[in-house]
Amino acid sequence: MAKSSQPNPETEPNLLRTPLYELSAALNARMTPFSGWEMPVQYTGVVEEHTKVRTAAGMFDISHMGKFAVQGENLLEAFQYLVPSDLTTLQPGEAKYTLLLNPSGGIIDDIIFYYQGRSDTGVQRGMTIVNAATCSKDWEWLQTHLAGTGVQLQDLSRQKVLIAVQGPQAEEKLQQFVATNLSELRSFGHIETLVLAEPAFMARTGYTGEDGFEVMLNPEVGARLWQELLAVGVTPCGLGARDTLRLEAAMALYGQDIDDNTTPLEAGLGFCVQLEAKGDFIGREVLAAQKQNGVERRLVALEMSGRGIPRHGYPVLFEGQRVGEITSGSWSPTLSRAIGIAYVPTHFAKIGQELEVEIRGKLYPVVVVKKPFYRSPHRQK
Repeated sequence: MAKSSQPNPETEPNLLRTPLYELSAALNARMTPFSGWEMPVQYTGVVEEHTKVRTAAGMFDISHMGKFAVQGENLLEAFQYLVPSDLTTLQPGEAKYTLLLNPSGGIIDDIIFYYQGRSDTGVQRGMTIVNAATCSKDWEWLQTHLAGTGVQLQDLSRQKVLIAVQGPQAEEKLQQFVATNLSELRSFGHIETLVLAEPAFMARTGYTGEDGFEVMLNPEVGARLWQELLAVGVTPCGLGARDTLRLEAAMALYGQDIDDNTTPLEAGLGFCVQLEAKGDFIGREVLAAQKQNGVERRLVALEMSGRGIPRHGYPVLFEGQRVGEITSGSWSPTLSRAIGIAYVPTHFAKIGQELEVEIRGKLYPVVVVKKPFYRSPHRQK
């Protein structure tokens, strides 16, 4: 997670602001620089916001994320070459979490690809949501590798607001403003509908481990929806709670847990790699070799049994020898214990393996546990 300090206009003069920035500022949100944006890190407090998402409903301004509309007669076929997942099984209104890979099998970004089906003219349509930190890189990569395929891209990143409404009461709270019956929208389903009587794109996805929705709208409608949700008791949440929520759900953060030098098989994202179901794609040769020979390291979940909190960059040791380092770590408000994830050699990756984390010169015991740390009883199957 980004440092929770106030941005310094002298050192970071060009921070971008989302269309909802002023609404967050009016709630006295504490702001922080994040991927070139000035974003709310917390409103009333990380633990309170985290708990509201686990027990009721919270909303996040995620308008900083990249939003690319894509279309072409052979959209799915063209995109197939860029990701390790089989997109041809997608039906209109379905989405898939997948990865953009480089030739070494490294992860350029983790994305969600939404397939919207064919238009009246027979053209396949879709939407791709990417991370804010990699938005420019992803755009250039897609432009380069889709050139000549007939696929057209439109960057909606600055034109649209994106609000995530997450938690067991998310459907109930959001339904009041949506024309479509949300109970009929399945997990990783998406629709084009009316929100506050205005056109919107809505998906039942998220980054918290809870049931919830992401709503993309024009800025003025997004601002109205934010205020309406606030009025019906939805808690505004910042990057701090988003980080603790996604960590409990063992969801990777790009730039910390996964990057251009980590492969899906190392990162525990093997479910995205469908070698048997598809033909050639960027990085296939490397992943096929790793599948056959195994990987040398794996991203594992660690629970601490005592005091101390593992943080990004802290060394992981076995019998006094450094074997890895924490990529993400925090206190878990739901579990009331410290948790973290780290890359370690594969022979240390088995459940129950005892290791140590060095925190400010002292060693603290940790144990490898099954991912995720927390599985919500409210989330749709």
